Amino acid sequence: MQTPLEILKEFWQYDAFRPLQEDIINSVLAQKDTLALMPTGGGKSICFQVPAMAMEGVCIVITPLVALMKDQVEQLKRRGIKAAAIYSGMHRNEIDYTLDNFVYGDFKFLYVSPERLLTEIMQVRTKMMKVCLLVIDEAHCISQWGYDFRPPYLKIPEFRKFTGNAPTIALTATATKEAQQDIIDKLELKNVQIFQQSFARPNISYSIFCEESKEKKLFDILQKVQGTAIVYVRSRRRTKEISDWLNRSRISSDFYHAGLSTPERFKKQEAWINNQIRVIVATNAFGMGIDKPDVRVVVHLDLPETLEAYYQEAGRAGRDGKKAYAVLLYTKGDLEDIFKQTEQKYPPIENLKRVYQALANYKNLAVGGENFESYDFDFQEFINNFGLTAHDTHNELKVLEDEGLIQLSDAYYSPSKISFKVDNHELYKFQIKTPSYDKFIKTLLRIYGGDLFTSYVSISEATIGKYFFGSAGEIEKMLDYLQQVGILTYQKQKSIPQLTFLTARQDVKYLTINVVEMQRRKKKALEKVAAVVQFADESRRCRQQFLQEYFNEFTNITCGICDNCLKQKKRDEPIPIEIYTKYRQKILEIIPAPANQIVDYQFFNNKDFVKEVIRKMIENEEIKFSELGIVERIMR
Repeated sequence: MQTPLEILKEFWQYDAFRPLQEDIINSVLAQKDTLALMPTGGGKSICFQVPAMAMEGVCIVITPLVALMKDQVEQLKRRGIKAAAIYSGMHRNEIDYTLDNFVYGDFKFLYVSPERLLTEIMQVRTKMMKVCLLVIDEAHCISQWGYDFRPPYLKIPEFRKFTGNAPTIALTATATKEAQQDIIDKLELKNVQIFQQSFARPNISYSIFCEESKEKKLFDILQKVQGTAIVYVRSRRRTKEISDWLNRSRISSDFYHAGLSTPERFKKQEAWINNQIRVIVATNAFGMGIDKPDVRVVVHLDLPETLEAYYQEAGRAGRDGKKAYAVLLYTKGDLEDIFKQTEQKYPPIENLKRVYQALANYKNLAVGGENFESYDFDFQEFINNFGLTAHDTHNELKVLEDEGLIQLSDAYYSPSKISFKVDNHELYKFQIKTPSYDKFIKTLLRIYGGDLFTSYVSISEATIGKYFFGSAGEIEKMLDYLQQVGILTYQKQKSIPQLTFLTARQDVKYLTINVVEMQRRKKKALEKVAAVVQFADESRRCRQQFLQEYFNEFTNITCGICDNCLKQKKRDEPIPIEIYTKYRQKILEIIPAPANQIVDYQFFNNKDFVKEVIRKMIENEEIKFSELGIVERIMR
């Protein structure tokens, strides 16, 4: 049997392992459950692919993204290693054939999503396989204290029963001590070996700017830092707005978000990876599993919800080890908004009771009524009937689902979607040419607005029918026709959403909601937001050091290249005496005045020097700040 190093050389053409990789591999080969924390670009896949090649049997890899599955499968195939993936959209016969290759053939790596684990066909075939290793990629998804909790990951411990005594390795780029313990507990790892690579990324320069015109600052950054870039924003609409603005500014760009169709997302992603466009403007749906080493700058135009998410997204810069930049831009208003947005995810108990009562009334279900009964559920009709708002109601339904009171089928989370393929001028020409569809198109625009031109918008055929006075079937036919003639794209819902009451219908006065646990989750979420705000507002500490300490890695070493470290270097450098004298004299001439007006005064060509001169003059008791924040002379 080959050694790990021989396998690495033969299949990957590397002469040596990176730090920690060999230790992790040896832990797996010793049949020990293993938790590995390695930053983005740290070589996580080597840590399970190499030991699996040294073991007899099948390696099952659980990962959340189809793009990541396909990418890794293709990479393994190019190395002459037999691998396959099972994902949504595959025909049952194709799934059956694929699994047979692992039961009866010599296929090595099977990639699956967590949603697939408890299907009967997966369980039966897994028991027939000789599983040598179970891999949980993006393991933070199982922890409610992580930044991307995904309930399907909770199915993994049950699935482990079908893998025999195979060891488990869990991998993630980011996890605090609390999240690490949660991963170990939820996955039921035994005698676990924990390996943590340093969270320091010495080639990345972190910078944060409070800017009223974030777009102007973005343009300046992209002018100064050449090469491939990612720009992260929070909303789908903003991806297109910023991308269009960059293109008008002669910076080649495209936009990406989860509302686009799979072929569109793949096309945009490939164009960016192949350097056909320079900048991709995206929501956080973009990036996981995308291996592009030469990203020179990642810009966040909006505050991330957690430092875990920020670290992972910023870490997509400079994976080739060369100098790269991570820039976060914010306004003072952003610092307040992010707290409000987090609060909205944890609605008051009265609101939860109101929505629960509305659900019962919607289905005419009396107190004590049957549980585990499923009902058709049209979300748009529901909120219209009871005068509810879509955003708040969605949050409230999610909490009721988390509390185990109701269950919403997958179709609820995948409603029908439409998006115009033409601009408003072409659409107007079509309306003139085809008057029989003019009223219908106006109805669509009245209900869903201009977003139809920029992204895929979730729709309800029944709701459109009420406004247009037609049945859902008639609406479907009209949308199908508009798709056939190239006016819009229509992604039809695969099945009718179902609502299931998981308990007998309760009296809202005694609704069983774990208020203490919900408040605990809310408190934790707000703590994570507070850490983001503190990170953004920090003006002196090394950014790299701040992030390392957040992940419980304590060090006295500063990066020397973040904005705060560079400012400290300037503060430490003595100001030439002639400049100090000239600036001091001018400050004495123009005060009293607010500090920002002094710094921006056109006489001064170095703002950092001005600030330092002001600081030294205050130390020398020549000037002071008044109660109103005005810089004024101290009278002796």
